[in-house]
Amino acid sequence: MSGQLRPGGGNGLDAGTRRRVITASFIGNFVEWFDYAVYGYLAATIAHAFFPTADKQTGLLLTFGVFAISFFVRPLGGFIWGQIGDKVGRKNALSLSILIMSGATFAIALIPGYNTVGLAAPILLLVVRVVQGFSAAGEYAGASAFLVEYAPPNRRGIYAAVVPASTAAGLLLGSLIAALLSITLTTGQMNDWGWRLPFLLAAPMGLIGRYIRTKLEDTPAFRAMAEKDNAVKAPVAALFKNHWQGLLLAVGAVLLNAVGFYVILSYMPTYLSEELGFGAAESFLATTIALLTYIGFIFLTGLASDRFGRKRVLITASVLFILLTVPAFMLLDTRNFLVILLVQILLGGMLTLNDGTLPSFLAELFPTRVRYSGFAVSFNLSNALFGGTAPFVATLLIATSGSKLAPGWYLMAAALISLVAVLCAKETSKDPLQA
Repeated sequence: MSGQLRPGGGNGLDAGTRRRVITASFIGNFVEWFDYAVYGYLAATIAHAFFPTADKQTGLLLTFGVFAISFFVRPLGGFIWGQIGDKVGRKNALSLSILIMSGATFAIALIPGYNTVGLAAPILLLVVRVVQGFSAAGEYAGASAFLVEYAPPNRRGIYAAVVPASTAAGLLLGSLIAALLSITLTTGQMNDWGWRLPFLLAAPMGLIGRYIRTKLEDTPAFRAMAEKDNAVKAPVAALFKNHWQGLLLAVGAVLLNAVGFYVILSYMPTYLSEELGFGAAESFLATTIALLTYIGFIFLTGLASDRFGRKRVLITASVLFILLTVPAFMLLDTRNFLVILLVQILLGGMLTLNDGTLPSFLAELFPTRVRYSGFAVSFNLSNALFGGTAPFVATLLIATSGSKLAPGWYLMAAALISLVAVLCAKETSKDPLQA
């Protein structure tokens, strides 16, 4: 990473500014996905705390249902954060979103359980998750636009790859902490108070991230637009009126990321433990291996997209998922732990081809005046409909079909739709950013 994200060149920024830009973009997504990791990896424990009267599978469905419902507010958040980011500035939107998100994550640790306040407990959990969903709607899109607009023209892919790297790093820390808690605490301690500990970390991390972001100038592209007074009064309305074709392509292109990310990196520990019968420690280890693979390859993918083009890398990712996902899930069902580790490495590597390229692809698809809105609306629409619901749909498909391969077929279908969308898009990696 250090060899490619070196200061100097590009927009003429000094080393300190570039480091702050990268750190500011990294930390917000890190906090967001740390929370999602902990929630996903401790889903069974959280189900016991908030839905203790339900049977095991129903409790998981209710817990993942709350997870999914929080995503339904994300399109609304995308509209609002896009409006703020394109009119008031990327920096202001990102500084506010991280404050709301980290505060809501911290609040989860303070919610009393079902045994204390009854139905009020899951209701409070849902409210907090909705606030999180709203604030997170502007984070991934804003950080990606921020990095792409600061990056040298021939390095936009690798700069934007910082964003998915930060999501995987957040998931990795969440996985490690969940595994550590599972190993060191008894089941009773985990159910009583242990699951709350990771959520408490969000407050200090969020405050650090906000401080770094407030010390930065807005991006050169946004400042140039503001100086020329070219900002549109209603970016979201302009997006739907003048850029609806790009919006449709973006929603379709995001689909593989939406389903794949949550199935492979968030839902998988639950799948391995609840559906295949592995222990919690083994399930966390397998997912940790996938995350390390993901982080290790994500910057190489960014480099590849800069050299070979966004379309070529995204098409490769979709084709690999179409061909290999169902066979990979068949291998998982062998219940051989070494095979499962290899499958996780394969799936994690395949996912990087999509996720490492998507941020620069989406940011380049829209002009500066609606870039934040276009990215936020498309990314959050696809994630709301298919990403946040992926753990719920995967659990439901297994329950209704009786087949443990159902998540693999679902992921393959998402890859097919993304392939069609990317094939219809134009190559943007060598073009200057649209003003």
